[in-house]
Formats: sequence, structure tokens, C-alpha cells
Amino acid sequence: MANTLVAPAIPDILDGLGVAQSRAGLVLAAATLPGIVVAPIVGLLADRYGRREVLIPCLASFGLFGGLAGLAPSFPVLLAARLVQGVGSAGLINLAVVVIADHWHGADRARVIGQNSAVLTIALAVLPPLGGGLADWGGWRATFAPYWLGLVTAIGVALVVDRSPRRDVRVGEQLRHALGYLRSAPLLAAIASGTVLFVLIFGLMLTALPLYLAEEFGLSASARGVVLGVPALTATVAALALGRLTERFGARRLLVTASAVLAVAFAVIAGAPVLAVVVLGALLYGFGEGAAVPSLQAIVAGSAPASSRGAVVAVWVGGVRTGQTTGPLLAGLALTHLGGPGTFVAGAALALALLVAQVLSGHPGGVDT
Repeated sequence: MANTLVAPAIPDILDGLGVAQSRAGLVLAAATLPGIVVAPIVGLLADRYGRREVLIPCLASFGLFGGLAGLAPSFPVLLAARLVQGVGSAGLINLAVVVIADHWHGADRARVIGQNSAVLTIALAVLPPLGGGLADWGGWRATFAPYWLGLVTAIGVALVVDRSPRRDVRVGEQLRHALGYLRSAPLLAAIASGTVLFVLIFGLMLTALPLYLAEEFGLSASARGVVLGVPALTATVAALALGRLTERFGARRLLVTASAVLAVAFAVIAGAPVLAVVVLGALLYGFGEGAAVPSLQAIVAGSAPASSRGAVVAVWVGGVRTGQTTGPLLAGLALTHLGGPGTFVAGAALALALLVAQVLSGHPGGVDT
């Protein structure tokens, strides 16, 4: 929800608050920037105090300040609310993966992480049309209303998730244990791959594509939301099949294939003469994302024991947040200097570079998941 809900309404938000399109990336980056620093801290706290004890305040701040952003009287106030919301969201995705990894192993872990990813991608099919429809119906401020559900979810976690035993270990010792696992080459490669992947996801699909659809094809906010939801169809298929695909092809081959699919998808969108070709490229992109993201999550979650898993997964999420933050900012610059098609050409080149690096390095994929 952090960004996919509001992405279709970005042009309306900018117009409503009287700011230039070049600042579009700030709307998305504000919700991810805190995670670069906060996500590793959240992971350490979850390893020390328990998953439940950290999830509840994360959900509460995500829901409260996400909802308040819709009441912002100015662009700086909106960005401030989004920044605090980003502090809450910093721990959510990684702690969901950590909870799964605490209870499943090997191919079963990949299968359940794939199912978790499928839930996310199904939401991605629903949230962009919902956000765009709310903007068309009640103005851009209505787009922020669903964030209040974060408070409901926090109550649900408090009621159904068991308390975790506190670990009596010094912070220095906790950090040394985590750093020992973070030095492995496959894990470092997975962190780098995740960073680049989320530069592409947030820069191209959530920042550049809505503006590209508005300027080149004249689509309304609700129509833009429908197109942004299209990739979730193929991403869900790929995520649900992750366990079988991993057993058959292995994590590394699956990741390399996903990077190749992403490069082709961005090239297709860049050269699209009609909207139908953009939709085709979005479907290809969805398969690449649906195979790559949960594969990387499974690799990272399987690289450390439960005592350090929260911290290790959180460092990967810190890399992801770096990609989520820099992607929209880079896309804003690229749109200004290259235009919509040129921005997607640059994205295809970056995906191709990721593919080459994965092939030459032999990583990620060497960790037993």
C-alpha cells in the first residue's frame, strides 16, 4: 500500500498542491527513505524483543501517518507525514518474510514465501485501480483513506500473534553474529540485486509509467490504475509457482531469466506505438518481478539462523529501500531529460546490466534455501 495505492494519483497530487512534475519522485521516495536506516534497526529489535513486539508499532505508525498525509495542507507537510509513515513501513515486508522463515525450511520456505508474494501481487492488482478510482471519485486526498486500515491490522496482530521470548544478548554480540552472515558472497549479491531491482520497480513502473500513460496516451487516474495493476496478474502466477520453479531450475537460473524478461519488458514499453503494447510489456514485467522478488527473499531468509534472521533480512530490505528511494528520484530526472520512452530504454539497459552481472558473478543463488 505504501506507494502502489497513491501512484495513479501522483499527477493529481502534484496539481492539487501546485508543484512541478519533476517532484513526482519525492512523493514515493518519502515513504521509502527512512527504511534505508530504519529497516536494519527494526531487524535487530525483532531478533532481540520478538516479532510481535515490533510489528505492532510499525503497523500503527504506518496507518496513522499514512492516513494523515491525506489531510496535508501543503506539499512539505505531505512529505513529512509520508516520511513518518515510511518509518513504520520499514519493518513490515521483512518481518513477514522473517516470520515465514522461522517456521518453514528449504523448498517449503520458497513455496510459502511465493504464496506471501502472491498475496502482495494480488493486492497490486487491486490497489492501483482503487487509488485511481478514489482520486477520480473524491479527489486525490481520498486516495489516502485506506491507509487507516494499518491501525486495524495492528489490533489484529496484538490479538492473534503470540509474544516472543526476549533474547538476553548484548547488542555488540548480536551485531557480530549478524555481520558474520552478511559477509557471504551470495548474500551480498542478493542485496545488490534487490537494490537494482527495486530501482527499476519504483523508478519505472510506479513513477515513470503513470506520467507516461497520462502524457502519451491521455489516460485518467482510474485508467492509469488499471494499467498499473496489470503486472500483478503474471506476477501472481510466477509467485505461486515459485516452489516448483525453484526445485526444477534453481534460484540462480530463475533470477537470471527474470532479469532477461524485465529487460525485454521495458524495451517493449519504450517502443509501444499503442496502449495494447504497453499492456503486453506490463504483463512481461509482472512475470519477471513475480519470479525475482520472492526468490531473493528466500535466498536471504535462508542465509542465517533465527537468532540473526531478522537483522540479515532487514539489511536486504535496507538495500531494497535504497532502490525504492533512489528509483523515483532517478526516474524524475530521466523523465525531464529523456522523456517517457527514453526513460524506459534506460531501464531496459539497467536490467540488461543486472543480467550480465548475475551471469558473470555466479551469484545470487548459492545459498541453500
